[in-house]
Amino acid sequence: MGRKRLVTDSYPVVKRGEGHAGHSKGDLAPELGEEPQVPSEEEEELELLRQFDLAWQYGPCTGITRLQRWLRAEQMGLEPPPEVREVLKTHPGDPRFQCSLWHLYPL
Repeated sequence: MGRKRLVTDSYPVVKRGEGHAGHSKGDLAPELGEEPQVPSEEEEELELLRQFDLAWQYGPCTGITRLQRWLRAEQMGLEPPPEVREVLKTHPGDPRFQCSLWHLYPL
């Protein structure tokens, strides 16, 4: 009897040579013609507000607007970020800015 067959016996052996000089195995090359996207000012503001929603040190954010939560945190001496209030003041009627991440979920 010969040796016991292995699962890997059914696949051909492929030897991998060295790649281009200066490239290691795990490096990914950037796509040609693609430049990294710079987030717009609006996207940066929305990200700031999302981070505010996720910061539990300012209390719960369900059932109230972001501005109400900011004011409550200020009254309680929790020192919420002033830039959050500035962003909220610049977009008074836009629900994307005024409502928290959780406003679509029922209480």
